[in-house]
Amino acid sequence: MAERQSEDNRHGAGKTEKDQSWIPKLVKKKVCTTFLEDALSNGERCQCGGELSIHSSVATGDFFSSAVVSQWDSSVHTSEYPTDAFGELEFAGAGRRHSHFLRLSCDTPASLVYTLMTVHWALPAPNLVVSVVGGVGREKVKSWVREVLRQGLVRAAQSTGAWIMTGGLREGVGRCVGEAVRDHVGAASSLSQSKVVALGVAPWGLVTNRQQLINPQGSFPARYYVRNTSKDSCYLDNNYQAFLLVDDGSTGQRGGETNFITNLENHISNMRTGIGGSGNIEIPVLCMLISGEASVLKRMEMSLKKSIPWLVLSGSGSAADMITELLSELSPTASPADGEGRDSSIAGLRDSVKEILKKYFPNEKSLDRLVDRTVSIYHNRQLITVFDGEQDSPDDFDTVILKALVRACKQVSSNASEYTDELKLAVAWNRVDIAKSELFNGDTEWKYEDLEDCMTDALVNNKPQFVRLFTENGLNILEYLTYERLESLYQSLPECSLAFSLLQHWLRERHSLTGSFHNHSPDSVDRKYNSPLKGSSRSEGLSLYEVSRLLSDIFGGVCKPLYYGPLNLTPGVSSRKAAKHVSKLLKGDCPYSKLPCAYPWASLFIWAVLQNRSDMAIYFWEMAGESVLSALSGCKILKELSKHEKETEIKQSMKELAERFEKLALDVFSSCYQSSESRSFTLLIRTSPVWGGVTCLQMAVAADARLFFSHDGVQTLLSQIWWGDMDSSTDVWKLVSSFLMPPLIYTDLISFREHKVRHTDSLEGQNTTAAFSLADLTQHTEEDSKPEDGHHADNTDGEGESTPFSLADIVQLEEDAEENAALRSAPKGSKTSSRENTHRPFIVHRWRQFWFAPVTSFLGNVVMYFLFLFLFAYVLLAEFRPPPPDGPAPIEFVLYFWIFTLVCEEIRQSFFTGSATLSQSLRLYIQDTWNKFDITAISLFCLGLICRMFPWSHDFGRSVLCLDYMVFTLRLIHIFAINKHLGPKIIIVGKMVKDVFFFLFFLGVWLMAYGVANQALLYSYDPRPYWVFRRVFYRPYLHIYGQIPLDEIDAHKRGDKPCTDNVTLIHEGEEPCPTSEANWLVLILLSVYLLVTNVLLLNLLIAMFSHTFSKVQENSDVHWKFQRYNLIVEYHSRPCLAPPFIIISHLNLFIKRIIRKVPSLKIKHFMLDLQGRKASRLKTWESVQKENLLSNQSKKLRDSDTERLKRTSAKVDNLLKQMAEVRDHDRRLRMLESEMEFCSSSLLWMMEGLAQSNLIKQTRPPPLHRDVVPTSSSSPS
Repeated sequence: MAERQSEDNRHGAGKTEKDQSWIPKLVKKKVCTTFLEDALSNGERCQCGGELSIHSSVATGDFFSSAVVSQWDSSVHTSEYPTDAFGELEFAGAGRRHSHFLRLSCDTPASLVYTLMTVHWALPAPNLVVSVVGGVGREKVKSWVREVLRQGLVRAAQSTGAWIMTGGLREGVGRCVGEAVRDHVGAASSLSQSKVVALGVAPWGLVTNRQQLINPQGSFPARYYVRNTSKDSCYLDNNYQAFLLVDDGSTGQRGGETNFITNLENHISNMRTGIGGSGNIEIPVLCMLISGEASVLKRMEMSLKKSIPWLVLSGSGSAADMITELLSELSPTASPADGEGRDSSIAGLRDSVKEILKKYFPNEKSLDRLVDRTVSIYHNRQLITVFDGEQDSPDDFDTVILKALVRACKQVSSNASEYTDELKLAVAWNRVDIAKSELFNGDTEWKYEDLEDCMTDALVNNKPQFVRLFTENGLNILEYLTYERLESLYQSLPECSLAFSLLQHWLRERHSLTGSFHNHSPDSVDRKYNSPLKGSSRSEGLSLYEVSRLLSDIFGGVCKPLYYGPLNLTPGVSSRKAAKHVSKLLKGDCPYSKLPCAYPWASLFIWAVLQNRSDMAIYFWEMAGESVLSALSGCKILKELSKHEKETEIKQSMKELAERFEKLALDVFSSCYQSSESRSFTLLIRTSPVWGGVTCLQMAVAADARLFFSHDGVQTLLSQIWWGDMDSSTDVWKLVSSFLMPPLIYTDLISFREHKVRHTDSLEGQNTTAAFSLADLTQHTEEDSKPEDGHHADNTDGEGESTPFSLADIVQLEEDAEENAALRSAPKGSKTSSRENTHRPFIVHRWRQFWFAPVTSFLGNVVMYFLFLFLFAYVLLAEFRPPPPDGPAPIEFVLYFWIFTLVCEEIRQSFFTGSATLSQSLRLYIQDTWNKFDITAISLFCLGLICRMFPWSHDFGRSVLCLDYMVFTLRLIHIFAINKHLGPKIIIVGKMVKDVFFFLFFLGVWLMAYGVANQALLYSYDPRPYWVFRRVFYRPYLHIYGQIPLDEIDAHKRGDKPCTDNVTLIHEGEEPCPTSEANWLVLILLSVYLLVTNVLLLNLLIAMFSHTFSKVQENSDVHWKFQRYNLIVEYHSRPCLAPPFIIISHLNLFIKRIIRKVPSLKIKHFMLDLQGRKASRLKTWESVQKENLLSNQSKKLRDSDTERLKRTSAKVDNLLKQMAEVRDHDRRLRMLESEMEFCSSSLLWMMEGLAQSNLIKQTRPPPLHRDVVPTSSSSPS
């Protein structure tokens, strides 16, 4: 195992080495090539710090240069060679993940290094870079500075996603930062750990044990040994993720990395934040000064000249305290206009700076150079912010960093607004708490122009809290989201996302249909079109057409194509015509680009769901209307995307988010159902213009939302549709009796609901009444565009409501719909008379109420199907005559006609139902399991019918028909699925059938192994394939049930059964004699085979059945309720007559559809098209119920133990902060008290001295001291 693991490591190392083999070609190191003797080393050491022995002969032989030059310079006295130290670093005994390291020249381009770190080392791109300066060497770090680094800097870096750059050595501030990062990694989650990157930039010549890192081919990894010591040292710190070891050719000296760090900071500050650099601000870089020596001033001067802001920790040490005093003591004054005054002012400034430098750096020799640098720093004081760690809290450190960067932004761009820059930084860091407390606290009135770019940044980089914040503070989503910006959002999708790859597929298809890609390779295409938010050619980039095609493919034709309106496309247009039209449209002015999006929240919801962004999608769902349908649509999208996703974690997160949306749909509908039963029914069957005319029921079926269908409200609606105008509590025996004796329907045996005049709910008004018919379902809002009579009062409580439409209307025949459609086309004056003429007598009305109900149609189909099976069985058993001319019998022709009517019905179901295209209808038809049964049964019957007509295949045809009868009989299972008790059991049986297939696989493997071995041991030669097959497979299978022929297997029980060993006779058909040489092995194999099959495998099958039963039994009711909907839809759409009489309905439909060209309205299964005021009120009511639900959930969350603990923790933290402030005030009061005592003692001393002298003539006696608080007298005894 160890060898295998080492081999894997070698393979992995080889792969990494191959990936980074280019580094020595581009990255160099520096080597000293001129030996300049150090005056203090007696000729043994060069001024570069290296000994004489490590210099080459060329370096030591250049005596001329040594005599002329007296000061060593890295740029002159060194040469560059390919680097010999790079790869991964493993700290021996640390047990941590490997760190990256690279030895590089101080002149290496910063762009190359940044690309190496972000691309090849896969370090996350920073939203902030904090470069910690100072605190190196043996300088002791103060305790409060450690606390600032631990509680302030590292926590701010975690919250903003920052890089922390230090020296990376186990000394001073670098060691403190490493320990703080280590503690953060140990306490934070895995997601937060990756947000903090500690980067060490150290001089190569200063690193201890650096020889362990040298390997010209790269080290993967290099083992680095660190002495376990608590003292500061120049070892690399194992708490850093990456090390840049800057080589200027020196050894043991600091400062050679200063220029490189400054260039790297400047390069990073010109890069942009966000995913793929899509942010709207550049990466902010901040230098943080802690203590420091005089050499730090050079670094500070260089950075300030490149507009890099600095944060100085006052009180931390020499350089930081000097800068603090410099900024506080020297106030800026206006420079005089004349030259003499300006010179005197500069001279005074230099004198003051020199005095301050002497105070903090008394031993510095080159004081004039320090004065020049300090004056330059003072002139850039606007970029410097001072943080007093003894007075300010580390908890506010991130806010201090933010304000320091904003201050720098104002200096760089004088036109930029302070609040806008601060907001951009807060968005880049994802610090919504800072934005709320500092920017959106009510003091600033934000405009749309200020929030537009930040809104795009928040959307692209998945920051839903900022999206919510901007929406609540002045951003109008209707004005913001145009179709052009929506397309740009889709163009900004990450390349690694599934949605991006799917959209690219549809983009390539569009270009292939229009012939635009004949000169482009697929790779170049992908690179060309994935640049986010950039102005590429509109016809070549992603457009709404690709989004529409992707959504149509996901929804599978359940709704009309989305976004066809702005593209000026009609549903049903061919792909080629649509692609050409869109390409032509995009090459022109593209008139739809500047138009506002019709449904902005729904469009953003789809955009977020396609990317599996849960928080963003939930917020957009809250803002979008039609909550139930939107949640079901999101569930459908996620389930379809999970089928294409290959990453296991992403697939699981998609499934979890889909379940969450299904639960949201269920909760909102449950709230609606509790508020108003009738409105909730309307909600289920109302068509949505937002989602392409689909209903909640249709989308729930497409999304396989079984939990949603199990809700009582959905089942109640389905039950009422199922029973029509009959009472849903009608006993079955009454229904059967009325079916067999039709006159009973005119008695009171069955209760019918009468719907003459019924009150409407508040969709129309509280005080109005209206008579409803199917016209209300086919032209539901005919009167909406007209002035309504009566008084309409808003009623949102739903009190006194009844069903807003007749559920009997839903299940009426399409003849009624067509009749009402004809009525609508009649003149207005004849509308009333026409409706009066359509009133039917009681006998006809009651007849239609009974026979046109889906339950009656179902009962008729069940009865006729049983008769069909009896007829089929009678033909097979008694009247199956020979082929023509002797047969078939007349009764068999009746069977043929019956099958013909079944075929006609299947054709109607597959091609003439629904509004989808022919291919979509056929695909939906094939997806149903029972339709596959029907196709199989009809195909087998046709095959058997053809074969039975010929003498040579008559028997085979009869066998096929017998098998076909079994298939037709099994079709009864679907009929019994409507039963509440049998339906769940049928689902369990279906699940167990799958278990049987797995069991048969194991059984087949063991059966084949035993059968072949048994046959080979018993019969040495048997060329008869039929008998070999029987003995190898069939006989071992019968062994499981106890049929064991011992007279053939056991040699001791064989009788005088005739057999032969003659090969010729065996070929002629004689029975071969079994061999007995290995009889003992045959018996052992038989025993083992029976033990495994009868004990092991059969008990395994029983265990699998038990597990399946217990698993499915809990949810079998949910699955059954879902399947019940499909059965109700099927029998609602069927004609009322059952086969074979259904041919009459088919002829009627043929005449209407083909000859008379009357459009079908019944194909829209109980779909209600609400418009105008009704649709608006229903939408408002649904939104109110959703808000109530979210409010209750938020209240429950606030009252939960977790939230209470969070609030208690926040209060305790606030209390501790206040106590710290109290202790600070107490300390200050003690200091003031001490000062007051000193002052009073001094004044007393002065008074005594003056009293003893004759300087002041006393005119009155001196004042006496009186206590401010009188002392309490002792209590009397």
